Amino acid sequence: MQEYLVELQGVSKSFPGVQALDHVQLNLQAGEVLALLGENGAGKSTLMKILSGIYPKDEGVTRVYGNAVENMTPQKARELGIAIIHQELNMCQHLTVAENIFLGREIVRGGRLARREMNAAAGEVLRHLNIDIDPETIVGDLQLSKQQMVEIAKALSTNAKVLIMDEPTSALTAKEINDLFTIIRKLRAEGHGIIYISHRLEELQYIADRVTILRDGQYITTMNYRDTSLREIISYMVGREIKEKFPRVDCEPGDVIFEVKNLNAGRLVRDINLSVRQGEIVGIAGLMGAGRTETTRAIFGVDPKVSGEIWLRGQHVNIRRPEDSIRAGIVLVPEDRKRDGLCVKLSIKDNIALPNLDILCNRLTVVNRRKKGTMTDQTVHDLRIKLPNADVDAASLSGGNQQKVVVGKWLARHSKMVLFDEPTRGIDVAAKVEIYNLMNELKRQGIGVLFVSSEMPEILGISDRIVVMCDGRITGELPIGEATQEKIMDLATRFESKINHATA
Repeated sequence: MQEYLVELQGVSKSFPGVQALDHVQLNLQAGEVLALLGENGAGKSTLMKILSGIYPKDEGVTRVYGNAVENMTPQKARELGIAIIHQELNMCQHLTVAENIFLGREIVRGGRLARREMNAAAGEVLRHLNIDIDPETIVGDLQLSKQQMVEIAKALSTNAKVLIMDEPTSALTAKEINDLFTIIRKLRAEGHGIIYISHRLEELQYIADRVTILRDGQYITTMNYRDTSLREIISYMVGREIKEKFPRVDCEPGDVIFEVKNLNAGRLVRDINLSVRQGEIVGIAGLMGAGRTETTRAIFGVDPKVSGEIWLRGQHVNIRRPEDSIRAGIVLVPEDRKRDGLCVKLSIKDNIALPNLDILCNRLTVVNRRKKGTMTDQTVHDLRIKLPNADVDAASLSGGNQQKVVVGKWLARHSKMVLFDEPTRGIDVAAKVEIYNLMNELKRQGIGVLFVSSEMPEILGISDRIVVMCDGRITGELPIGEATQEKIMDLATRFESKINHATA
């Protein structure tokens, strides 16, 4: 009988009003990458929090190296060699790399931190992973991808044999993803077991050995990756076949309803000129650091603009802060929904009401509870938001449903122009299709849609017209009929090409 590094059998977990896991099973072998897949809300994160001791299980058996473990705690999980690397990295930005690696288990000699010894030990772990980072570097000065490498080094410094990676590539560039995969393959070859959670299913071909799929808190199946297909995996995840990954709605483009003229803001927004016509979706493509997010923030009024004009339906709009933009009908669905789009400790009802208090309050600034309830019910119904009730905290929802709440609060006030920044980041394939359908519905209604995406297939699959940015400038514009990945990448690297030419 195969002895697994980790084995979970019959694991169940419930929260008030929600059965998160219902007799789920999972096993992990030494020297393999097990992809744990499922839609948002399928129970993946809950299962991993049980394995790493963050949540207690209601019932079931946990075995580590063949031995049953009861009352798992984070400390016990660490002692057993189980480490979890969360999507939101848990780093102390003001400390050095070495200090982060040894946080909570510092090396002390004579009552003082043995910094030289910690730096040497941290450097040894980093070199083992072929990671070129100085242990004395302040973590906050590192790129996100490098911080992630430090998290992996920290896990290995505790002699972790089991690594859980939750959406590790969601904010990485293509090169950074390749670097991460090189480390994963090295760890697999050394006998580590890796549980890999991702919604980027196309990544699995490079690293996955087996696939375990959950749906609605239940175990569905485990398969060898090489024996299945992407379509079959998606079908198991959602319980049905998704025939159209990028649904498209054709509308006859109408008049220009939104214009940005000569917009300048900060270092990465330079002379931006773009427009959106009625009945079209405009995508903004470009590499990381091109200025796409900065452009949406400047339009919305989060970042101050140096110069430029915003026009909506033929009227000049003076936007100095987000409040001006919201009142004009221009709204932003931000890149980081948890940090910038939601108050995660407030209820769904309160999140939807918060930007709409001018609509919901009477002359005495008292919230009309009936109106608030009606607005919430309508939003939940129209966007098909899955939740036990509207009084639960936003933090309890899956990523896809959180994104719907962010969009829904704006649509409740009948906004005229919606800016989406990475609208499908960190959500599953079925929830992505729902977001695309929502964008298409806005397009049908004549509401302007401008969206930023780092996913090339998404940009090509949903946009009617593509604006490409590089180094803070628009370097080209492509109608969808003429757009290809090669043309987009050519425009997205124009500044890089100029540098290469100048130094040749």
